[in-house]
Amino acid sequence: MEYYSSHINKLIEQLSHLPGIGAKSAQRLAFHIINMPADQVEQLTSSITAARKNVRYCKCCCTLTDQEICPICASEKRDHSTIMVVENPRDLAAYEKTGKFEGVYHVLHGAISPMLGIGPDDIRLKELMTRLSGEDVKELIIATNSSLEGETTAMYISRLVKPIGIRVSRIASGVPVGGDLEYIDEVTLLRALEGRVDL
Repeated sequence: MEYYSSHINKLIEQLSHLPGIGAKSAQRLAFHIINMPADQVEQLTSSITAARKNVRYCKCCCTLTDQEICPICASEKRDHSTIMVVENPRDLAAYEKTGKFEGVYHVLHGAISPMLGIGPDDIRLKELMTRLSGEDVKELIIATNSSLEGETTAMYISRLVKPIGIRVSRIASGVPVGGDLEYIDEVTLLRALEGRVDL
């Protein structure tokens, strides 16, 4: 038995297709949208439509942008000889928030995962290799996640790039700030030990 009208049910169904939104969250969002002022609903729908229509991949680094080349790649203040490889635009945003990285990025839009059927051709590796052959790059920093997929992707990129003569480095990972050593797994502790720096 359906409790709501077909319009409400359709809205709940569409919202539940979004990642991280279950049936209850979709229902809450649907009722929130229905109770919003009409002009706010119009702004929401036009923002979604405009973003879908105008946002594309940067021709250089493959991040999402509404221009042909994103502001980071277009900036002359950035060090274009250092490229940080990240899995998705959210990772790029996380590094940008630190305000410490002065190089540029390359966004893969995923990681190699044989179990999920994601191979090297399914992520933006071809674009990275084309970019490396066309630009004067001194260092490639691989900043993929510390997951099995992230490590696999890092190793694959390293094997592709090292023969070209470009320095390949991997971000250090290990003990989080405020973490107690007794609660941290062995792999994380080992990575922290291997990634140690002089004080």
